[in-house]
Amino acid sequence: MAVTRLKRKGAKNKSRAKTRVATIQRLSQKPVYKNVDVEAIKAEWAAEKGKTTAAKEPKAEAPAAAEAPAKEEKGE
Repeated sequence: MAVTRLKRKGAKNKSRAKTRVATIQRLSQKPVYKNVDVEAIKAEWAAEKGKTTAAKEPKAEAPAAAEAPAKEEKGE
């Protein structure tokens, strides 16, 4: 018996399979963590966190100071 092959369909299937394998390999790769000073990065994050909390504190004090004289005036 003769065998009939669908060449375009076979090529398309092979192409899809190669694309799928390449995508899986690309997504499963892990970055290389060589030559990274983890302690320095943690110190930078701590410094940035300290700056943001220090910047938020004076804003919280300003409304309290503005409300205090208004309450004193009402009491008189």
